[in-house]
Amino acid sequence: MKLMRVGKPGQEVPAILDNDGVIRDLSAHVSDIDGNLFADDSVKAIAKLDLSTLPAIDRSIRVGPAVSKVGKFICVGLNYADHAAESGMEVPSEPVLFMKATSSIIGPNDAVVIPPKSEKSDWEVELGVVIGKEAKYVSEADAVEYIAGYCVINDLSEREFQIEKEGQWCKGKGCDTFGPIGPYLVTTDEVKDSNELDIWLELNGERVQDGNTRTMVYKVPFLVSYISQFMSLQPGDIISTGTPPGVGLGFTPPKYLKEGDVMRLGISGLGEQQQTVERYKA
Repeated sequence: MKLMRVGKPGQEVPAILDNDGVIRDLSAHVSDIDGNLFADDSVKAIAKLDLSTLPAIDRSIRVGPAVSKVGKFICVGLNYADHAAESGMEVPSEPVLFMKATSSIIGPNDAVVIPPKSEKSDWEVELGVVIGKEAKYVSEADAVEYIAGYCVINDLSEREFQIEKEGQWCKGKGCDTFGPIGPYLVTTDEVKDSNELDIWLELNGERVQDGNTRTMVYKVPFLVSYISQFMSLQPGDIISTGTPPGVGLGFTPPKYLKEGDVMRLGISGLGEQQQTVERYKA
């Protein structure tokens, strides 16, 4: 299933994309696409619905973040060896974890707004993993059972804030609008192998990132298991699993986002996003 949330910001309704590409309204059956939906197994009831009987929604409607009320937005740094190299860093001996502010989350096609003092805002297409049930000290072998589905994420980063300022990476990762999620959450039954997905990003029509999740250093089941050793993962939590090479930081000289730029990105089977870049104006 491809689960969605559509409508104006703060007024999104739950929806599903049927096999014919029609957006269908789920609001008569579930209240939202969030952790509660997965925790009480309501998602199984959706699978039994005859989607052709659900009201169709105009495709011109705004698409909101695929998941609502995200509790934790956990990111994995330097999880592609070639991206670590372009960043001038070693492949970590264990996954590098950091948190991204949930206030950064926006819809997949909403505008990305560069902070007023930013000169080094950057892009990062990533595979997102949405947790479906509480995961605490789970094994790698069982980890997939705790996943509700997958989604596309643009883990935008302000490199000066992230690298040049004191402290942790969260300064450069949690800016408002720096977390587009969607267009939909694709349930695990539709993803044959999360470690074999094409992943790409274009900037103003130029393909700058062009990779595959097979080159991740630490694969999805390992990441879910590993993170669950340090904190419990709750339904609706999101793990962003790292980015392939081709980010602006890796260019010579570095290339960063500017007002008017357009990012288009996607992952095979999980849909596409497109954001136009704006500069914050008070």
